[in-house]
Amino acid sequence: MSENRSSAAPTVVRLPQYTKANQEEILGNGGDPFGVARTGLTWLPKEEHFGIRHEDRLVAHAGLLRLPVAIGDVRTEVVGVGGVAVAPDMQGQGLARLVVTAALEHARTMGPQHALLFCRPPLVPLYQRLGWHPLDKDVLVEQPEGRLVTMPLRTMVTPLRDDAHWPSGPVRLFSLPMWQRATQRGDKGPPIPYRS
Repeated sequence: MSENRSSAAPTVVRLPQYTKANQEEILGNGGDPFGVARTGLTWLPKEEHFGIRHEDRLVAHAGLLRLPVAIGDVRTEVVGVGGVAVAPDMQGQGLARLVVTAALEHARTMGPQHALLFCRPPLVPLYQRLGWHPLDKDVLVEQPEGRLVTMPLRTMVTPLRDDAHWPSGPVRLFSLPMWQRATQRGDKGPPIPYRS
């Protein structure tokens, strides 16, 4: 009897890169697939990538990047999570949970005690179900020409260690923010403005 490939449990794999073509394989080629172009921000690409393939097609992705941050008077690092995407025809099957969980397992080996992500308000309940907590404070992020701006999206965090506690105080990211953007060339090139 032949194996039914669609009934196989989805498996997360580490991806050597995540290109614009990979993003389009998941989300199509719309101009603003993550709905963040309106922010006008410049974003950092991720360095570590995890994906799920279904019948030889990439259908889900999550990326990671270590980032320097200050929380109150405490300077530390967080693992930024971004690029979380699930193909529209595959949503509702738990793939976001699967790919984010695998990415966070790897994040636990990277050193920082917390992971951080930025998301649009309608996605907050999804991430809360995955164990993330929204911050009630504004987060400042860097932009080109030395500008410091308040992140207009919702900031959420999750601990990467059992004994990790998020300090109180204002939050400042000492870099451009990470987001859903795939690199144009699949490399770890310079930051890419996210414009539609």
